Amino acid sequence: MTAPPTSNPPDQHPNWGLVRAARFPQLRALAWSDDLLYAARGYQLVRSRILDASAVTWQPVATFRPAWRRRLSVTNGLTARLFRDGFHALAVLPSGGLVAAVPGAIVILRPGETEFRRTHTITRGTRPLHITAVPGGAVFWGEYFDNPSREEVLVYASADQGATWNVAHTFPKGSIRHVHNIVHDPWENCLWILTGDYGDECRILRAACDFSRVETVLQGNQQARSVAVVPTEDGLYFSSDTPLESNFIYRLDRRSVLSQLAPISSSSIYGCRVGGHVFFSTMVEPSEVNRDRQVRIYGGNISKGWRPLLEWRKDIWPKGVFQYGNAFLPDGNNTTKCLAVSTIAVESDDMTTSLYKVGA
Repeated sequence: MTAPPTSNPPDQHPNWGLVRAARFPQLRALAWSDDLLYAARGYQLVRSRILDASAVTWQPVATFRPAWRRRLSVTNGLTARLFRDGFHALAVLPSGGLVAAVPGAIVILRPGETEFRRTHTITRGTRPLHITAVPGGAVFWGEYFDNPSREEVLVYASADQGATWNVAHTFPKGSIRHVHNIVHDPWENCLWILTGDYGDECRILRAACDFSRVETVLQGNQQARSVAVVPTEDGLYFSSDTPLESNFIYRLDRRSVLSQLAPISSSSIYGCRVGGHVFFSTMVEPSEVNRDRQVRIYGGNISKGWRPLLEWRKDIWPKGVFQYGNAFLPDGNNTTKCLAVSTIAVESDDMTTSLYKVGA
């Protein structure tokens, strides 16, 4: 097994019992559904039931048939990075159906089918960063596009497993730049909506699952600029995503008390939970403030505190063209003791998924 040059080798962390059990090149982990992990090789979706992280067998689920140009570009690692090919988000529905984002479209898979079909063409931007489903079956995603003129921004919802889409909420013109994430909180049965990017555009909002109520909880500074949020029994954990200031991990408890927990080395846009631990990743993003050239994984909880656990060095390819160095952490509910990490634009582990056993 080839390991990136790092002071804390990604195969094992001595203090946490974080041990790499498996490594899968050309695979991106997308979403958990309890102990099922869904991942993609380009436009092919696979899954595995993770009972033993060192003995994983991937089973084909379905494919998406993109335009001919993307069928060519996805076959090479650098062109796939250049054109942002493949699946970028996935939600597993209570019915077993799937809703996914690919470049330019939202696509769905009904139970028993083997090919995704397009149900919504994205006309602003190329894709949402995340898609979320709630236990009742509704599915949500928010528009993510450059939006220099600050046009209105829409949140879309589907009540029929992604077959049709309607506007569930509209952010008025001039209010935000775009939506970063929408996450379901099972403890409050609500949605957390994260928006950016500057001044009052940076918001963390709480919404009813039918959008009958939307309230702003945090707003107005770069520390409220967030993409990664992880609900737990005791509160909401999130990391900041700003190139303008130092970044931190925060906790908003169930009484709405905000605590700054730990500094992190750069902008962070992915987070997840494994058992009693919460993890966030950082990316290598050009910034006068964030100068770190390492992609890092931070882990922690209230009792143990927070620390960097894994790191990879950015590779030689230009960030703006061939993507920032990053570590994707899959969405969904993970009932295993495994941390899935998909790294991109890093030395040795470019476009690779690793599974780590998480100790007590």
